[in-house]
Amino acid sequence: MSDQNATEKLRYSITINASREQVWQALFEDESFRRWTSLFAEGSYFVGDWSEGSEIRFLNAGTDGMISMIDANRPHEFMSIRHLGYIVNGVEDTESDEVKAWTPAFENYTLKDADGGTHLTVETDTFNDFVEYFNETWPKGLDEIKRIAES
Repeated sequence: MSDQNATEKLRYSITINASREQVWQALFEDESFRRWTSLFAEGSYFVGDWSEGSEIRFLNAGTDGMISMIDANRPHEFMSIRHLGYIVNGVEDTESDEVKAWTPAFENYTLKDADGGTHLTVETDTFNDFVEYFNETWPKGLDEIKRIAES
C-alpha cells in the first residue's frame, strides 16, 4: 500500500442552535440528506435504510457510489456507517485489492447537548489524497446541516 493510499481519521464539528432530534433529521431524512450531501457529489442520495445492521448504498446522480453497512444507530445520539466498497458504472466492488486497501472505513456522527443546542461531531476515515478535499468540503457540509436544522 502506497503512502497516498494510507487511511487517516478526520474529525469535524459544529454547534447548532437546534435540538438533537432536529439535527438528526437534517442529517438522515431523505430530502435534507440529498441537500447537504450534494456538496460532496451532485445528485447524492441513498438507497436502503438507516436501521442498525442494514446495508445501504450512497449514490450520485450517475451510477457511482459506495456500498455500506449501518454499524450503529442510536437515534439522536450516534450513527456509525461502515463503508465496504465502491460502485463504479453500476458495478459493485468489495473484493479488489484497491478496495481491500481501505476497507472497512468508518463515518461516525455523534450528537451531544450543548448550551441549549447540539454539538455535532463527524469522524471519517479517508485516503491521504482525499484529506484536502474533505477539509474543504466537510465544513461546508456542516454549515448546510446547521442551516437545515435551524430553519
